[in-house]
Amino acid sequence: MIDPVLRVQSQLTDRDHALLDWLADHGVLTSFQIAHALFPSLDYAQERLRKLVRLGLLDRFRPQRADGGSYPYHYVLAQLGVEIVSAQRGEELPRRDRAKRRRWHLTNRANLPHLLGVNGFFTQLAGYARTHPDCELLRRWSAARCQRMGAFAEEHDDIHVRAYTPRSRPDGHGMWAENGRTAAFFLEFDLGTERPISRLVDKLDGYTDLTRVTRRVWPVLFWLPNPARERHLQQELSRCGVRYPVATAVHGPGAGNPAEPVWWLHQRPGAPVRLVDVAVQPAPAERGL
Repeated sequence: MIDPVLRVQSQLTDRDHALLDWLADHGVLTSFQIAHALFPSLDYAQERLRKLVRLGLLDRFRPQRADGGSYPYHYVLAQLGVEIVSAQRGEELPRRDRAKRRRWHLTNRANLPHLLGVNGFFTQLAGYARTHPDCELLRRWSAARCQRMGAFAEEHDDIHVRAYTPRSRPDGHGMWAENGRTAAFFLEFDLGTERPISRLVDKLDGYTDLTRVTRRVWPVLFWLPNPARERHLQQELSRCGVRYPVATAVHGPGAGNPAEPVWWLHQRPGAPVRLVDVAVQPAPAERGL
């Protein structure tokens, strides 16, 4: 009997592998997010996604809306997809129920809208890079990866940096390149549920501590649900005398792509700036999502 992993390997494209990697690291993506990030059209994406489901690589579910109707399909890795990713990464063979347990966790988690919002930020950047040859999403790290001991250590760093477990809890970390310039950043995605708003400001203590240890100052991007929330956060940052680099923007219907000039720099007058202009860093020696 042919091993299922070997049976499907020849049918997978580079784009398929990219999608499987994203789902392995970030859990769940909607059909619209996948289409925007990786495909020229929604119809093309849906056709390919149906095939990946038939091959046993992906599972999908469709949450119901409280006011009736349903959301778009949400895609997660099926067991064969988990095994494909493990094989590609040289990892041990996963447990046979790993995908089932992971799917149960994702479909039942109360903060699924938050996870989808974070993933939506990065898929918007990936989609922008797909249609703009001078742009590239060099790095996309999940919240879990950002919290590992030595997560931000580089080859030349000393033992203190390598042994440091970050106190910061970003929703994601990325590096964005445009026209030869690179911006590294942390993402804090907000649905407006943090009360009071000073809790958002309190999160900056962890980033300050990370900078103290690593000597790397990467700005925090607060992606907020509406202009009023953004205005209140900017006011609170000023009231608290925050000096750590912060930029804010609004997500939702009608909002621009996060790569575009939508970011307001705290205590920096002028117009909103592009993501690459929030903080310009040297290009990293090692690229990776």
